[in-house]
Amino acid sequence: EMFFPEEAHAAAPADFLQELPSYRSVLRRRAGPGGGHDPQGSLGARAGEARGPQPEGAELDARPLREHALSIAEKRRDYQQANIKYLSGWNQWKRTSSKSWRKVLKDIKESLSYLQLWRHDIHSIEGKFGTGIQSYFSFLRFLVLLNFLIFILMFGFVTFPTVISKYGIFNSSFAKISPKNTDSLCTVYTPSGNKGLVYFYTYLKDLLTGTGFLETTSLFYGYYAIDAAVLRDVRYNFPLAYLLTTFAYLALSLVWIIKRSASGFKRSLVHDEDQFQSYCNKVFAGWDFCITDLNAARLKHRSLQYELQTDLEEERIKRKIADRTMKEKLRIYSLRIFLNIIVLAVLLGCFYSIYKATAFSQEKSNVSIRCDLRTDSIKFQYLPSMVITLANFVAPQIFSILIRFEDYSPAFEIKLTLLRCVFVRLANIGVLLFSLWSQIHCDDDNCKACGYNYELYPCWESAVGQEMYKLLIFDFMIILAVTLFMDFPRMLLVTHCSWKLVQWCGLQEFGISDNVLEIIYGQTICWIGTFFSPLLPAIATIKYFIIFYVKKISLIHTRKPPGRPIRASSSNFFFLVVLLIGLVLAFIPLGISIAHIPSSKACGPFRNFNTSWAVVPHTILGFPTGLQMVLNGIASEAFAVPFFMVVCLIMFYFIALAGAHKRVVEQLREQLVMVRFDPLSFL
Repeated sequence: EMFFPEEAHAAAPADFLQELPSYRSVLRRRAGPGGGHDPQGSLGARAGEARGPQPEGAELDARPLREHALSIAEKRRDYQQANIKYLSGWNQWKRTSSKSWRKVLKDIKESLSYLQLWRHDIHSIEGKFGTGIQSYFSFLRFLVLLNFLIFILMFGFVTFPTVISKYGIFNSSFAKISPKNTDSLCTVYTPSGNKGLVYFYTYLKDLLTGTGFLETTSLFYGYYAIDAAVLRDVRYNFPLAYLLTTFAYLALSLVWIIKRSASGFKRSLVHDEDQFQSYCNKVFAGWDFCITDLNAARLKHRSLQYELQTDLEEERIKRKIADRTMKEKLRIYSLRIFLNIIVLAVLLGCFYSIYKATAFSQEKSNVSIRCDLRTDSIKFQYLPSMVITLANFVAPQIFSILIRFEDYSPAFEIKLTLLRCVFVRLANIGVLLFSLWSQIHCDDDNCKACGYNYELYPCWESAVGQEMYKLLIFDFMIILAVTLFMDFPRMLLVTHCSWKLVQWCGLQEFGISDNVLEIIYGQTICWIGTFFSPLLPAIATIKYFIIFYVKKISLIHTRKPPGRPIRASSSNFFFLVVLLIGLVLAFIPLGISIAHIPSSKACGPFRNFNTSWAVVPHTILGFPTGLQMVLNGIASEAFAVPFFMVVCLIMFYFIALAGAHKRVVEQLREQLVMVRFDPLSFL
């Protein structure tokens, strides 16, 4: 038996570890081919110098910084102190200033986060019900902010200049030019305003339909019948401002949605690339160690639990799909084809019903108004809205029943159901507008004098705005009615009634796809209707603000969360994609109304132009000759074709760049897989 001195025994482990072949190979690898051999590591030496004189055994501290038993904050501080010694005074000042500025911006960002709308409510919902439901409420908050900004645009550039000009505020006035070369019949417009003694019922009817006293207010297009607002010596071209503000709110919506979609698309790509990496991130790096509050810790724990449940559910569905036999695949594909035929039949039935209801409503409502049949008038005016709402309620219920037999994953079920329901709702709006335009823009004798049916629609823009207003109000009433008269009584029955049938039915699930569809439908109506009703975004903002609390109360008290958890990363991106589809579809009716259908000659800012778009070339004619030539050149084919080719080349370049980045990421992932099985590579 051999004994060693105490000093040798204490130093042996360190010397022994440094003599290992694996440690020497790591040092040679760091030195690089042909490079100088630096067994101690320059970074560790710099860190040692920055810390000052070392005690006995300092030669062991001259190792690379990553091998020191220090916290991340201490390593970062040592690294910065080691490097800042070799910088000049100017570079040291720049680095210090940059660091201070970043810290100030970070503090401001953290402070502003506490002012975020519904911050605490959404975090609480995320912890209790998962990120899938939280994504719906975050989406609702986004639409509230978007509509508020649209309202600020329309009010600042359209409503406010009109109001101050008509009432002479700030020594302002307005110019009004009578239409030229226009039949006198086309300029007759007498809004159905209330005169004399008016019953309370009439005010209620006007509030619901947008007629009567509301028709003559700034809510609708017909109120803005000025050609220029004059503030002292400044002349405000109102028709051009009205059109440019319309383009501005559409461009704002498009840019904001694309920006949010891009960030969501990046997150969905990261998640879809490697399920194992996503699982590891949640298990080993999902916890936020900055949480000190017990309630916040519970919410975070529940959120992670829902995310893991979603991962396991998706893996179970994928394994089930992979284990299908050929016979099962043939059966499920045949069933899906049959069910899609049923879906197509439901869509065609909805479209035909809306078209017939709109034609019947316009015919009967005009007769009722002329005969002063108030009860019949409101019934016929709301007939298209009622039919559309009925179709929007029945069709999703049919689709939700059919989707259960198609055997898709939970995430794909939401996407497919949402696409079908969005197509129904948005197409219903399109059918309504098409049926209106078929009566506004006709080819018979009633349309020859003015280019549109001036007898039925002397101010057709206000009529379209009233239809959009009725759709928005009726949709809001239906959401409240479903919560108060369906969900709440059902919750009372389930809570206080022990019948087996009632307990079997249970509480209604909080369907994410249905609720997202409701707000996308309402937002599409707002985008289309804002041109015809400039204050409609204000109504939409108030509507969504109230809906947030209605849905929150419904989720907590009258409904239950979905039985199958939903992933938020893909849901957020898909919600924005569907919203983008709604925005693109809103461009079509607005483009037709602005560029194709003749503008009303009896109301609105475009009375003196054949179409609303005609104000643009008319304004360009007032520019200098050189600027006119530049603008005409930009609008010509000689500029459009090369510009399109350059855009295509840039797009192809970024596609190729994205493909190259994707290949690099795949190679790095392969290297990470190799690292898992090579423990020495961590040294």
